[in-house]
Amino acid sequence: MNLTKADLLRTWQSKSLSIVLFAYVGISVIAAAQGLLAGPKIYVPGGRPYIDYNNFRIFKFSFYHLIQGRDIYQLFPDDHWDLYKYSPGFALCFGLLSWMPDTIGLLLWNLINSLCLFAGIRLLPGINDEKKSWILLFCLLEMLLSIQNTQSNGLMAGLTVLGFALAERRNYFLSTLCIVFSFYIKIYGALAFLFYLFYPGKLKLMGWSLFWMLFFALLPLSVVNGHQLVFLYRSWLHLLLNDRSASIGLSVMGLLESWWHLASVKNGVTIAGILVFLLPLIRWRQYQDLHYRLLYLASALIWMVIFNHKAESPTFIIVMAGIGIWYFSQNPDPLNRVLLILSFLLISMSVSDLVPAAVRNGFIRPYGIKAVMAIVIWCKIVYEQLTFGRRATGGLVEARTI
Repeated sequence: MNLTKADLLRTWQSKSLSIVLFAYVGISVIAAAQGLLAGPKIYVPGGRPYIDYNNFRIFKFSFYHLIQGRDIYQLFPDDHWDLYKYSPGFALCFGLLSWMPDTIGLLLWNLINSLCLFAGIRLLPGINDEKKSWILLFCLLEMLLSIQNTQSNGLMAGLTVLGFALAERRNYFLSTLCIVFSFYIKIYGALAFLFYLFYPGKLKLMGWSLFWMLFFALLPLSVVNGHQLVFLYRSWLHLLLNDRSASIGLSVMGLLESWWHLASVKNGVTIAGILVFLLPLIRWRQYQDLHYRLLYLASALIWMVIFNHKAESPTFIIVMAGIGIWYFSQNPDPLNRVLLILSFLLISMSVSDLVPAAVRNGFIRPYGIKAVMAIVIWCKIVYEQLTFGRRATGGLVEARTI
């Protein structure tokens, strides 16, 4: 049977989310197969080889090291390369996957990352299904890169978007669960607590947030004693403080150092970034507008990466989710369309094999080009927030207020 262009268009419009769901499941299976079939990987010249899906092994063994009463923030070269850098609570939660064979556990971990973001975008209010599908397709390559590295960035993006979407539905119990759990994975997830300024029932939001904070903080007491847990939190804090002083990543700080050799302004840049991020809150009369709230969601997602001293290439799935929400939550605009295309080319495509290796290794990576459009679009979002209501914004597909 011959399908016409109109037939394909109708199929896409009616089945777009199902098609994208199939794509997200597909890349999860492909990434798991790649990791399981790949040969050993050497992370430093002359070093010992490690299994390709090393990050998954770090998470997996953090659970075993936790229940064995060991300092989970030390190197374990016999098990994996590099350090575990997340909370004791996350190490315990990963035990749900740790006991499984790697073949099953790795696939489930990839699916958790990809489908969490799918669910978050699917639940966003005010955007129709076709535009949600375009957001997810826009993120597809970055999601593949993240799960190929078996990292938690897809989960971080998904939990942040889910937290926002559930708050919009006044499901504060699950919303605060998502945001607090993201904090116990990576501490910059705490930035999303700002969303709760927009909603009624702030005492309930505070109560559930405190409940989940205490729950995940004390959860490891089910396998370690109080003295060991205090020791682990001190060790985690020590690791984070030393880790911050040691790297800059694909971030605003990274560009300042690689372009202008400004290596001593890290704390000042972070403080300035926080202040600029918070500045649009002065437009408190706009909190009731869904478009304004979606702009803050997009801004938060991008901020988490461009002001993260450890940002690396697989982290940019979080950025792409923010850019996608920013662009597709409003009607088309010529300037925004140009920025969207440039962001796809410079973020997703710049590190692909389509770009010659000499360009990638001699220019793209050393100069942090992947971060440039993320910073530009974040500044554009802040401008739109500050001028919200004073200009033609293009509006949402579906208007909605609190």
